[in-house]
Formats: sequence, C-alpha cells, structure tokens
Amino acid sequence: MSATFAYDTLTAAKQPLFEESFDNSSSYTPRVSYHFNPKVSNYHYGVKHPMKPFRLMLTDHLVSSYGLHKIMDLYETRPATNEEMVQFHSEDYLDFLSKVTPENLSKMPRGTLEKFNIGDDCPIFQNLYDYSTLYTGASLDATRKLINDQSDIAINWSGGLHHAKKNNPSGFCYINDIVLSIVNLLRYHPRVLYIDIDLHHGDGVQEAFYTTDRVFTISFHKFNGEFFPGTGDYDETGCAKGKHFAMNVPLEDGIDDDSYINLFKSIMDPLITSYKPTVIVQQCGADSLGHDRLGCFNLNIKGHGECVKFIKSFGIPMLVVGGGGYTPRNVSRLWTYETGILNNVLLPNELPEGIPFRDSFGPDYSLYPVLDDLYENKNSKKFLEDIRIRCLENIKYLQGAPSVRMDAEVIPTQDITGLTEDEEDLINELNEDDLSWRLKQIEKENSQLNELM
Repeated sequence: MSATFAYDTLTAAKQPLFEESFDNSSSYTPRVSYHFNPKVSNYHYGVKHPMKPFRLMLTDHLVSSYGLHKIMDLYETRPATNEEMVQFHSEDYLDFLSKVTPENLSKMPRGTLEKFNIGDDCPIFQNLYDYSTLYTGASLDATRKLINDQSDIAINWSGGLHHAKKNNPSGFCYINDIVLSIVNLLRYHPRVLYIDIDLHHGDGVQEAFYTTDRVFTISFHKFNGEFFPGTGDYDETGCAKGKHFAMNVPLEDGIDDDSYINLFKSIMDPLITSYKPTVIVQQCGADSLGHDRLGCFNLNIKGHGECVKFIKSFGIPMLVVGGGGYTPRNVSRLWTYETGILNNVLLPNELPEGIPFRDSFGPDYSLYPVLDDLYENKNSKKFLEDIRIRCLENIKYLQGAPSVRMDAEVIPTQDITGLTEDEEDLINELNEDDLSWRLKQIEKENSQLNELM
C-alpha cells in the first residue's frame, strides 16, 4: 500500500515561492495528492523516438522547486500487478510484454510482432513491461485515494497513455492506465466523465467504453482523417446502450487559446450539468501546446491550464493524468503549472534559481513562454460554431443523467484495489478489534443505565 514518503526531488528544503500568489478566485480548496514513482523516468524508448520519459523527472524538479510538494500529499506508488492489468488487457498480450526483450525479439514466432503491433511507434525497449507497470500502478493508486475519500484530486503525470488497446500497444502506449483506472472507479461511482485534451484522439478509452452509458468520453483533438490515430470524427458517438455517450471535437491546425477555451467551456458546462458525473478523469496531454515536436496547435501554458481550472471549479472528484507531449521542457512547465492550479496556486513566471537542468529552459527561463506564434489558425468562427452546435445537439439526447444499477451485474466482480493477502488480514484484524471495542462500550453503557434505573 502507498504511504506518504520522502523523496529527494520532491522534498527539497525550500520555501514555497507562492506566498503572495494564491489564487483566491475559487472558494473550493481541494485535498490534492501527487502520485509517482521516481523510477519511471529512467526508461528509454530509443534515441530517435519522440517519447522521452525523463520529462517526468523535469516535472518533479519544477514541482519541488516551486515548493508545491509542501501543500500536497505525496505517494510513492508500487507497480501494477498482472491481476490488476488483466481487468482490461488480454492475458496473452500481457504475457508477451512480460517476456519480450530487445535480445529475444528476433526469436519470436513468425507473426508475433505484427499481431502485437510492434514497430517504430511502439518499439521493444529494455524493461518495457516494468515501465508499463509503474505508470499504471501510479494511476491505480490515485483512484484508490479518490475511492477512499483521502483525496479530492489525485494527480499522476506519468499516466494518461490513452491509445493502448486490449490486445496491443498503440501510439507509444502499452498499457491503458486510464481504462484500468475508470474500471476501478466504476466499482464505486455510477457515472464517470472522461475528458481528453491531448492533441490526439483518445481512441483507446473511447473504444473500451463505447457501449456503456456509465462512462461519457469526450476528446478535443486534431482530426483530418489521416492524422494519427485516424479516428475521432463527429459521427463516433457510441453504440448500443452507449449511444450518445461518446463525443468528439475534431479541430484544425493552429487553434489558439481564446478559440479553444471558449469552445471547451461552452461544451463542458452543459455536458457536466446534464450528465452529472460523480467523478472526472482528465487527460492533460501536453502535445496540444504550441511548439510541440509532434504538434500543430497554438495553445499556451495558461490556455491549456484554463481548461483544467474550469473543470476543477465544478468541485467534482478528479483523477488528473498526463499523456502526450514531446518537447520535454514545455511538458514539465505545463504540468507544474497545472499542479499549481489544482492546488489553488498561481505560480510566478520566473523559474526558481538552482533548479536542476535549468539551462534546458533558456533563454527566457520562464514558466510561461510564448507558444502561440507558429501556426496559422485554420479554425474559422463558423467552423467552431458548427462544432459547438453539433456537440450541444448530442448533449440534448442524454435527457439528463442515466440511472445506474449498482449491483453485481454492472460492477466488476474482481477487486482491483491491489491489497495483498497480508493487508487484507490486517484490515480484518483492525475491524475485529474495533467491533470488540464497540461491544464492550455498549455493555458498559447498558450496565451504567441499569444502575441508574
């Protein structure tokens, strides 16, 4: 089980840099927990691969340098188990991931690599399976804090790998920690809202919950029919019982802060009001920022963060995860800024002195660099208004929040909270001790009452 802990990067002996900068615009002060495992940043997809896990180390350094670790609960997380991951992924796929290595790749049976979609986007690198269990374990740990009412907002920046499918990896994603987290949340929450503001369509999550009304998925992303993953058009709205419980907001290149924020708020406000989620999962992919290595939008740090701030303002429990983002210095800036937002803190622009790898943030050394000057905005006002109208029409089909039967037929039968047998025994002992104490108190009170009578 996770516990509050001390880790060098996140417990630096520095005073917070935001004493005069608290954001008092919101009366909602949530309990925030930060979930991570320092080992996850040590893995390497390959020299030329755009996914760089060390961006997570940069994020942790920035978070601690601003002193944000002093106002959150910090949890070092354990790896996810095979029993937890099989709640969504197939056993043969997990078995493949656990056994394949760069050394034995060429010895795999013919057709194996094609079957499991192994290639340039999803390469086999050293200790791939361990890497996947670490970021997944952090997301599952975050859900447990929400379920147990230990946190109002739980953050795992190493998570958010939204493309992974049941039987294969996709788009740099091997295990879909989001799907597994939502499956866990559904054991206690009747309705889950999934919001994706990554540059790419959240296809893996949409596909997993395409036939249920207990999860509403909405994704804001670039779409032209060819851009990866090639899905996410208007007409993908769910099927069977899940019809109208999936929504896609396909956008063109170069969308700017004002256009994105206005569209986002005009859709999310009526959606949340109508669907009435009891918990929200927000994927905050940083590749929707301007100047991203693979990106084509013009969002700034504060523009992206405004979407997170808006969802937080509803006061609904949130799991917040990372996702894409291929310019590491801007990824770490964004997720540090959004960590501040989730804690009701506005961080100063100048980066702290003495932060490790500070030269990576030059020449401006700022938290809020200008990122909106690279692409022409091809999203006309008419185009955006058409999108808004389509989305609002879809919301009308909901006719309010769906009712949910919270029984064995709709709740997964296996507990994926990840407690070991010893931990279960300990909890049972504590419960027995508590029951024994309560019985003794009742007997004592009855005895006193009899004496008075």
